[in-house]
Amino acid sequence: MKIKNRQPFILMADDDSDDYQLTKAALKESGAQVRLERVADGKELLDYLFYRGKFVDTERSLCPSLILLDLNMPVKNGKEALAALKLNPDFRQIPVVVYTSSSSIDDIQSSYQMGASTYIPKPASFESLVDTMKVLCTYWLDVAALPFSETGPSPDRMRVTA
Repeated sequence: MKIKNRQPFILMADDDSDDYQLTKAALKESGAQVRLERVADGKELLDYLFYRGKFVDTERSLCPSLILLDLNMPVKNGKEALAALKLNPDFRQIPVVVYTSSSSIDDIQSSYQMGASTYIPKPASFESLVDTMKVLCTYWLDVAALPFSETGPSPDRMRVTA
């Protein structure tokens, strides 16, 4: 896949529309220049990426820079979606951040074993959510070189300072 993004794009798979709205507000509050879209479950996530179901006729050229993935969703849960993503050569390189209310050690371990890039329990306060989104965007969208971005890390981030 050779799709390039101009603006960082996060695709959030979460069945809770309130969590989506809070995340969107936290991204704005953090100053992140990012586009955020939501799908309601793991099946919709895969349909979105593969242009299936209600996304079959969707015109778009962007592949997500990052996927925020809830584990506890109906239809196809986050673990099932993660497994399907990591089996597909076109999508296995997209960083998947498991972003869920679970702090279970079993969920954490299994998510990493299945190929999650990181695991972030959802913060309890809006202020913590803003801080989390700021750190997440700084690392994944400004510092890390991603396969679907045009520029990679900012040159000033690569300078060593004493």
